[in-house]
Amino acid sequence: MKQTALITGGSRGIGLGIAIELAKEGIDLAINGVRPEEQISQVLKQLRDLGVRVVYCQGDITRQSEREAILKKIQKEFGQLNFLVNNAGVAPKERKDILDASEESFEYVMKTNLQGPYFLSQAVANWLVEQKKADKGFFGSMINISSISATVASVNRGEYCVSKAGLGMMTRLFAVRLGEYDIPVYEVRPGVIETDMTAGVKEKYDRLFKEGLTPQKRWGKPSDIGKIVLALAKGLLPYSTGEVIMADGGLTIPRL
Repeated sequence: MKQTALITGGSRGIGLGIAIELAKEGIDLAINGVRPEEQISQVLKQLRDLGVRVVYCQGDITRQSEREAILKKIQKEFGQLNFLVNNAGVAPKERKDILDASEESFEYVMKTNLQGPYFLSQAVANWLVEQKKADKGFFGSMINISSISATVASVNRGEYCVSKAGLGMMTRLFAVRLGEYDIPVYEVRPGVIETDMTAGVKEKYDRLFKEGLTPQKRWGKPSDIGKIVLALAKGLLPYSTGEVIMADGGLTIPRL
């Protein structure tokens, strides 16, 4: 039976890289984003050209009504959901020192990066459990796309770091809760990935890579993250629920 994945923020950057790798493997896709569908028609065509069914589920995951609408559309279109990839995330609108950052910025980042994924995961987890109870052969999992910022402190975007650290605990919580149903939950922590979000600092990181920022002296690509998610979706780490997979070119390895 065909499998289906919901990827939040799946129409650009890391999310699109994940979508492409899953589509190549024949996994049908529910792509979530906030942009109108006509603005991403070419992206949807690109994915459909890989031979899978693709449904666009426009919606803001910070809103309960829109989360419910997303899942209802998936139920209507596919009748099932195997994989949730919590990828959607935002950076602070302005990078400010933690001594100056606003409460408004904190709330904005936390709602999208942590609160929305937390309650979307809650809803999906209940659906995955229902499917597992109905069919013991059902396979599903949840995969959270976090960041090295879960542990690497950046004092000019503290709200982002706190949101990603929270996502790490969220991974462990759902891994423990869903363990009895053999539904694994994972976290992937990308490092510096070449996307539209990092386009503004390209020259800076080009230089840093040359100077040895990472043992692997290159930018990470969205496809690097996509391949990890594909391995997890294929069940290649079945006994590693709650595991964190680093995807940072070795950036966080302590070195002398």
